[in-house]
Amino acid sequence: MTGIRPFRDEDRAGLLDVCVRTADSGKDATGVLGDDELWGLIFAVPYAVRDPRLTWVVEADDGRVIGYVVGTDDTEAFEQWFRDEWWPQFTDRFPRPAEPRTREEKLVEYAYARAPGREPNVGDYPAHLHIDLLPETQGQGVGRMLIETLFAALRGRGVPGLHLGMNPDNVNAARFYERIGMHRLPTADDGMSYGVRFEP
Repeated sequence: MTGIRPFRDEDRAGLLDVCVRTADSGKDATGVLGDDELWGLIFAVPYAVRDPRLTWVVEADDGRVIGYVVGTDDTEAFEQWFRDEWWPQFTDRFPRPAEPRTREEKLVEYAYARAPGREPNVGDYPAHLHIDLLPETQGQGVGRMLIETLFAALRGRGVPGLHLGMNPDNVNAARFYERIGMHRLPTADDGMSYGVRFEP
C-alpha cells in the first residue's frame, strides 16, 4: 500500500465502498440492504463533506481506497448539521418508515432521529470518529496510524476528548480500541462506547 493521505473529494466512492464492505460488524454487508450506499451516507461521507481536514484514507498501490478514518471535533454541532443540512438531501431516496421493522428501516430511522442532545458523553468527550479498514490492511498497524493522525489533529484544535460507539458484536474492534488506550464509557442503549481524554 502507498499509505495514509488526506481525503480528496474524489475519494467519496472509496469511502462508500469501504463502509459497506465492513458494515456488518467488520464484515462485508454488500447486498444486506436495498441500497448499499446507505451505510456510507450515514457513517462516512457526511464527515468528510463537513470537515475534510479530519478525514484520512489508506490508499493501495493501485490507487484504491482500502481504509479510512473520519471524525468531527464537535459532536453536537455535527449532529445538528446532519439533521438540518445533510440528511434532508436524501429524504426522497430514503423515506422515513412509519414502523421500522427491518434492518434497513431501522437504519433509516436512525438517520432521521439523529440530533444534538442524544449522546451522553459529549461533555468530556466532544469529538467522535468512525474508522473502517478492509481485511487487506489489517494487522499492519494502519489502524493505529489512522487513529493517531486524527488524535493529533484534534489535540491541535484543543479538543479535550473523543468518544466512539460500536456494535458489541465487533469484538476485534473492541480489543483494538483497548490496545490503543481507550476505555469503556456508559451508554444509554445496548451499544458499546469507548473514550479517550487528550492531555492539554
